[in-house]
Amino acid sequence: METAIPQRTLLSRLNAVWAPPAVLDFWLSRLNPLWSWDQARARVVERRIEAEGVTTLVLKPNRHFRGFRAGQHVNVGVEIEGVRYTRSYSASDRPNADGRLRITVKAVQGGKVSQHLQAIPVGSVLSLGQAFGELAVPNDAAPCLLLAAGSGITPMLALVNAQAENGFAQPVRLACWARARAELVQAAALRALAASHPNFSVHFMLTGEAARAADEREGRIEPGHLAALLPGDEQAHVLACGPHGFVERARELLGERCLSFQAEAFSPPPRLVDASDQGRVRVTLLRSGRTLDIARNKSLLEALEEQGVTPRHGCRMGICNTCACVKPEGATRHLHDRGIQHEPTQALRLCMHAAQSDLSLEL
Repeated sequence: METAIPQRTLLSRLNAVWAPPAVLDFWLSRLNPLWSWDQARARVVERRIEAEGVTTLVLKPNRHFRGFRAGQHVNVGVEIEGVRYTRSYSASDRPNADGRLRITVKAVQGGKVSQHLQAIPVGSVLSLGQAFGELAVPNDAAPCLLLAAGSGITPMLALVNAQAENGFAQPVRLACWARARAELVQAAALRALAASHPNFSVHFMLTGEAARAADEREGRIEPGHLAALLPGDEQAHVLACGPHGFVERARELLGERCLSFQAEAFSPPPRLVDASDQGRVRVTLLRSGRTLDIARNKSLLEALEEQGVTPRHGCRMGICNTCACVKPEGATRHLHDRGIQHEPTQALRLCMHAAQSDLSLEL
């Protein structure tokens, strides 16, 4: 009768015979999809519908995943029709003793990955990046105001649950905006927390329906909402997550009421492109030896993809740094503030910069 070989024993034996990690990963994955020489992966162990068009996946990572803090993101990789895609998602719960990771995904119209994950079979294996992000509730006695729009609710759920574990040592107020009541995520659970913890309150802002409950209000973010959340001249630490316009509107309205302001936007700010950005430049890929002519009015990531080059990338918004690479020569232009970078850099983010001149990249 055959005896199963433990993973650690198998890895030790493979280490005795040199092979590139990619080759080892190929054969390890044939024995167990979670096994890898050094890559974090996770199995989908549960899938549940949270709200209209919103699904939570419970993931069981392998030993290469180093864990996360409430408020952080992970890059999730999935293969669809033979093509690998990577997207960033926030953990939607605090770390738990079982080591599992929960992500909550809102289906985006035309979004290949978000649509695929709504119905991904339990048992599927996804690739994981290590957790990143600095969003965190400050550790002092001042009130903390959490503002979320749309899928911006996901990191806030993790932060609220982490505060609940500590008994809400400081006042925490959560306000979340959604088009319709059916799109509110974990509304019942949040209301239950508010009912049992006097230091926590939740407020639901509906942009497409009339308010009915005492904790509901109507309309997009406006001064009246924030006056109700911060009465009088009270100040608070503010954490905001949502589309870029929502985050900037919150920053503008709160102004000096903020003891601190942390923000994460899941849509990028407008790109600043004008007629002078037309034309093409030459980019040399030093590792592959290729030389390409690329457009100056697109991000380096988009321009390279048009030429059939597929650099590693994740969020495409400059958050995850997955697409960062070395630029030894040439000038680039930041797409959001038009700042020009001439100096060599170790962390050029391809999704946030366009070519200003001929340049070379470590790709």
